[in-house]
Amino acid sequence: MAVHTVLPHPHDRERTVVAMSAGGVYRTADGGSSWQASNSGIKAYFYPDPYPEFGQCVHKVARHPAKPERFFLQNHHGVYRSDDDAATWQSIADGLPSDFGFPIVTHPHRPDVVYGFPLTADATRYPPDGRCRVYRSEDAGESWTALSRGLPDRFWSAVMRDALCVDDGDPAGVYFGSRSGEVYAGSGDGDDWQQVASHLPDVMSLRAAVL
Repeated sequence: MAVHTVLPHPHDRERTVVAMSAGGVYRTADGGSSWQASNSGIKAYFYPDPYPEFGQCVHKVARHPAKPERFFLQNHHGVYRSDDDAATWQSIADGLPSDFGFPIVTHPHRPDVVYGFPLTADATRYPPDGRCRVYRSEDAGESWTALSRGLPDRFWSAVMRDALCVDDGDPAGVYFGSRSGEVYAGSGDGDDWQQVASHLPDVMSLRAAVL
């Protein structure tokens, strides 16, 4: 198991949510003295019981500090939202070309805005039809828009869980790096894109800030 996401509550130091591959989501309300599995509604299609208490392969979880009871989750085949502090989850994958992927991030100022990068499937880790697209929802996952202006249509690479990020500008800049060593920057909340680096090693993690 790999613990890859640790999300402390912005106002209550006793409360933290963590997520892990092949383990699922867990939360504590007492500073880590006890933990509770928190995967209700997240599907694990590879088990006989597709909705187990734990064992889901969660790829990434994001929370917005201005609305800390809301979470977004990219699973191993599944995209979800929780509005009750990660107690229960509902699918928001409708409108996406695939429910498989790794990263998910929230907008720095707008709690209803979330970004993802869908891949074809677990055994086919590039975007559907090779079309490089970041997907943005402006209504907390009820609908999705493909952001494509400036992005290539022949893109046979993956974007990993920590390689999609936003800066704190307003409008925000959105950025991603690929396993083929390219970095793209999207201005205007991700409306317009350009390649800003290439010929790098695998880009596994990416961060950006407005200076």
